[in-house]
Amino acid sequence: MSSISPLAYVHAEAQLGKNVVIEAFAFVDKNVIIGDDTVVMPNATILSGAVIGKKCTIFPNATVSAVPQDLKFAGEETQAIVGDGTTVRESVTINRGTASRGATIVGNNCLLMAYSHVAHDCILKENIILGNATQLAGEVEIDEFAIISGGTLVHQFSRIGAHTMIQGGSRVPKDIPPYTMVGREPLTYVGLNVVGLRRRGFSSEVINLIQDTYRLIYLSGLNTTQALDKIEQELPETEEIIQIVNFIRSSNRGIIRGNMEG
Repeated sequence: MSSISPLAYVHAEAQLGKNVVIEAFAFVDKNVIIGDDTVVMPNATILSGAVIGKKCTIFPNATVSAVPQDLKFAGEETQAIVGDGTTVRESVTINRGTASRGATIVGNNCLLMAYSHVAHDCILKENIILGNATQLAGEVEIDEFAIISGGTLVHQFSRIGAHTMIQGGSRVPKDIPPYTMVGREPLTYVGLNVVGLRRRGFSSEVINLIQDTYRLIYLSGLNTTQALDKIEQELPETEEIIQIVNFIRSSNRGIIRGNMEG
């Protein structure tokens, strides 16, 4: 049975799962779905179009599914979807989608730290961490297990690959390929996210192959197309290498530059 504070507002048409907790002064609008065992803490705001999964925690002053900050938005019916087990900390804002994609999606088991912002039509996959005050512009895509440290600004339409680690305070103007660690100003490839890969069970052999791949991309003196061709000709066709090659070949914005200092 759900527990709703008498000091909260929950619209009669909102759909609540089992054991949902809505604390004092929270606001839950119509056209909202909240999954089992989710907690909505005081002064959180859940607006029309929100679909929140099971076992989530929405901290005070967070706002989920506010209308997009996009002048092209014309009031169309869209959604903001938050996956199971995701934590939305204090004052986080997640805007709902536009006609472009129809939904903003935050995957399962993500952590959105305080004051971070997820703009319209972003797609975040599973196990992603957004550091405090990180700001995602519209239609950003982030693959699984990426960590974007605090105060990072991500340009609209940018893509961030799986298992990446981004230095705090960074500006992300281009796509960031999988498995990398990036930092400095302007943003630069500085190596692999080796610690993260080891924590997630990647073997030394696989990590070394990924390292060989990025040596060809960033340190060989070849242009990107030549490097990718050489990778496909000379390196084993593993899942990780295929993922890197496909990510870079499909990049519309281009990838971040290499570390010219070696």
